Amino acid sequence: MPDEEIQTLNRPPAATSSAVRTHPAAPHAAPKWLGPVLIVGIVLAALNLRPAITSLGALFEETRTGLHMSGTVAGLITSVPALCFAVFGVTAPRLSRRFGPAAVVCAGMAAVAAGLLIRPFATNAAGFLAASALSLAGIALTNVLLPVIVKRWFPDRVGTMTGLYSMALAAGTSLAAAATVPLTSALGGSWRTGLLVWAVLAAAAVLPWLPIAAAGRREKAAAPAAVREDTGPSVIRSRTAWALACYFGLQATGAYVTMGWLPQIFRDAGVSASAAGVLLAVTMVMGVPLAFVIPGLAGRMRHQGPIAVVLGLFGLAGYLGLYLAPAAGAWAWALLLGISNCAFPLVITMIGLRAKSPAGVVKLSAFAQSTGYLISIPGPLVIGTLYQHSGGWDLPLALMAGLLVPQIALGVLAGRDRTIEDECGMRN
Repeated sequence: MPDEEIQTLNRPPAATSSAVRTHPAAPHAAPKWLGPVLIVGIVLAALNLRPAITSLGALFEETRTGLHMSGTVAGLITSVPALCFAVFGVTAPRLSRRFGPAAVVCAGMAAVAAGLLIRPFATNAAGFLAASALSLAGIALTNVLLPVIVKRWFPDRVGTMTGLYSMALAAGTSLAAAATVPLTSALGGSWRTGLLVWAVLAAAAVLPWLPIAAAGRREKAAAPAAVREDTGPSVIRSRTAWALACYFGLQATGAYVTMGWLPQIFRDAGVSASAAGVLLAVTMVMGVPLAFVIPGLAGRMRHQGPIAVVLGLFGLAGYLGLYLAPAAGAWAWALLLGISNCAFPLVITMIGLRAKSPAGVVKLSAFAQSTGYLISIPGPLVIGTLYQHSGGWDLPLALMAGLLVPQIALGVLAGRDRTIEDECGMRN
């Protein structure tokens, strides 16, 4: 295992416990309960990182009708997630330095729960959009800081823990997409009730983070001022940071295009609407087991580029299949694209491996994710425009396949065995 994966701010052995590593300045070992509670908190937080989006997607037509949304407003709502992830994610490093990453994640989960609780009661599109933005702000902060939590408290298990929460994230995404409509029907048929039910899961995620945040505050108070004020390297000068950001953006583009347009591609090829929905679910479910396997494998490798190449080749095969025989090989293409979309847990793992300290990870995570989400915003809109004006899927599919070429190259660059501190001339 490379040194960069296990360095922990030069903390002495006496300051650690077998379950969880603590801050180097902590005067005593972390409480025994912290490790298990952290694992539960990480899993519950990850489960809540996408239901706010995919549950709305399942009931979007009913929500539009119920709130009398115009087409413009509806289009704005579909673009809001990536925009919020980019805008609010930038604030994570400053908030983490001020309050500690655990406290910010706790507040983020509370924001997710509050937004999901408020938005079903909105009486107009503006209120619904504001409540959704509140949830998405909490998700954005948690997106950025979960890799930091893993690096800080599980520095020698970055791959395993990243795999665990990536798997939970994929499971939450698939669960909300598949269960929202049946739950809505079982609870009376109102779209408001169908959206409200996900606030319960978000509220449950807040509970373990309350004691974790308290422990983090005690640790922060005990740390020397020099450690507390560590801001990490200037990531904008790192070529690896830019490679990670652009790789993140291209993989997010592919994921959003898949979630938004894959059912339509199959339906235009003659596949029934119900079967097209199942095929999308298959694509999303592929992320559950692979999201656990890939980070663990990546954490044991010195260079993660080969994994990026393999995932990109699966995507190229999937797009080629959709181009040549979309209906005849529909199940195969759905599986191939599902595997390709597992570039997300790979890039999250690389964020944890490409920085030596938690301060470096938080800056790298914020930069890579915020920049990446900004890059991904035009993708689904461009694909929709090409589809409308070309009258088919040949040109959009060619574009998506073409974008996989620079994505593979960027994955190779981002996967090299180096850290942003080394590139910026900092010494640990």
